[in-house]
Amino acid sequence: MASYDLIVIGSGTAAQVAVAKVHAAGWSVAVIDHRPFGGTCALRGCDPKKMLVSGEEAIDAARRMAGHGVEGALAIDWPALMAFKRTFTDPIPAKQERRYADLGVDAFHGLARFLGPDTIEVDGRTLQARHVLIATGARPIALGIPGEELVVTSEDFLELENLPRRIVLIGGGYVAAEFSHLAARAGAEVTILQRAAQLLPQFDPDLVGWLTPRFRELGIAIETSATVSRVERTEDGLVVHATRQGAPEFSVAADLVVHAAGRGPDLEALDLAAGEVAVRDGRLQLDDHLRSLSNPRVYAAGDAAGVGPPLTPVSSHDAKVVAANLLDGASHRPDYRGVPSVVFTVPPIATVGLSEEQARRQGRKFRINAASTPDWFTARRLAEPIYGHKVLIDEDTDLILGAHLVGPNADEVINLFGLAVRHGLTAADLRSTMFAYPTSASDVGYMLA
Repeated sequence: MASYDLIVIGSGTAAQVAVAKVHAAGWSVAVIDHRPFGGTCALRGCDPKKMLVSGEEAIDAARRMAGHGVEGALAIDWPALMAFKRTFTDPIPAKQERRYADLGVDAFHGLARFLGPDTIEVDGRTLQARHVLIATGARPIALGIPGEELVVTSEDFLELENLPRRIVLIGGGYVAAEFSHLAARAGAEVTILQRAAQLLPQFDPDLVGWLTPRFRELGIAIETSATVSRVERTEDGLVVHATRQGAPEFSVAADLVVHAAGRGPDLEALDLAAGEVAVRDGRLQLDDHLRSLSNPRVYAAGDAAGVGPPLTPVSSHDAKVVAANLLDGASHRPDYRGVPSVVFTVPPIATVGLSEEQARRQGRKFRINAASTPDWFTARRLAEPIYGHKVLIDEDTDLILGAHLVGPNADEVINLFGLAVRHGLTAADLRSTMFAYPTSASDVGYMLA
């Protein structure tokens, strides 16, 4: 039986960071994954998605500048755009395996499952571990509706060779917003069926309201407070049936139905009971150090841990915390202050820190600087009428409590506010900073005036 100081289940961001740190300290390490090495973000999530977004950014820029010195029509060639994406994703698994081989890290392909509190089985082999890191990521939650087998995942969408004409997205969060913009600009007819009363409920409702007209302009139909009841196949494709409280059932025809209703920790195949790893309501029971409450040999990081926001930087942060605890003793805790979150629609919407509702619930005394500002230079030079901000500033300390942005380069500028929230910078600190001009960052001072 092979023995290791650390066995990592998963090969994504959290796994890569943890492996690098403990291996550098001289630990023996094994990595297990039943899918191509590289993880969700690099292969099936944020990175390939952003590669595809590059195509729609070019289309949108040409549309906005039409009549302002730019002429000629552009269109997305979906197969060619997908081929561009694969120039990034295709080399990753082999590159990752070469890296592990060069380091002397043993890599195993197959489903891992616990045989005991310190024993893992993979592909018929039994491995013993001094410690185990669960970094298996997340998977789509079950919809629990008839016809669920007809619904594809976001990962399937990112591998489409050709784009269907009619697309229905079940859910109204990050994935639905991003994929709807991309598909609509590529020529598809898109409908979003959102169970909640608001699209993008994790974001400030005022800013979502400023962004929503772009969905309408793209021809995206948004049905809120709509609960999908079933999906069925017909001679003409698929039909999605949905209900609203107190209203008759309605249906939407589609050629493709995409699951965009949320993800949860991917734990089912691990046989955690055999590993004496406690789970409640589908989530690992962890202490403040990301260690299993029931089996101190086992840690978790990233989406599998389900503690911090389900974002790639959080996975990396969790892995650093776990590695420090493994090497120094369990005294390190994750710190999720100031983690920015972005929806890569075109234009993007971004948030960091407290929402207005959260700040009020906490009883904070704060002022709000908020405005829709399509007349500012950043918006005007790009012919982009969607541009706005809402910043929450503590009245007593002048600290930035939260920031919410929508419009050109919001995905970049939000990082400045993230820096302020995480490191305790005040509004005065940001106002006194001299940013390059004219840039979107140079608008920060005006957002705080």
